[in-house]
Amino acid sequence: MNHAADGPLESTRSKGRDGEDEAADYLVESGYSIVSRNYQTKRGEIDCIAEDPSGTLVFVEVKCSRSGSYGNPAFWVTRDKQLKIARLARQYLAEHGYTSRKCRFDVITIYKGKLDHIKNAFLA
Repeated sequence: MNHAADGPLESTRSKGRDGEDEAADYLVESGYSIVSRNYQTKRGEIDCIAEDPSGTLVFVEVKCSRSGSYGNPAFWVTRDKQLKIARLARQYLAEHGYTSRKCRFDVITIYKGKLDHIKNAFLA
C-alpha cells in the first residue's frame, strides 16, 4: 500500500506505526511481553505497554525520525509529554486494579536507522 499517496498526515501516521512495530518487535526479541499497543483514552495514547523480564510494567513512548531532519527524537518527549504519559499510566493502572505494581517509563527512539532504548527515561 502506498501511504504517501494518502497525504502527509497519513504518511506520518504510517511511519509512526512502522516505528511502533519495530519497537514492539525489539521488545519481544529482548524478552519483554507486549501487554497493550496504542492504549487510548479521551486524554491521549500510550504507544506500548510491556512487561519486562523481571515483571516490571513498562510504559513505552516511541519516537522516530528516519531521516534525522528534525533532530534526535529523544528530545521530543518534553516534560509536558512526560506528565501526560504519567496521567495515562495512572489511569491504566487504576482500570486494571494495579495498586502496587512496579512500573517505569521508557522511551524508544529510532533515529537515522538506529533503535535506542532509554530505560527509566523519566520519573513521574
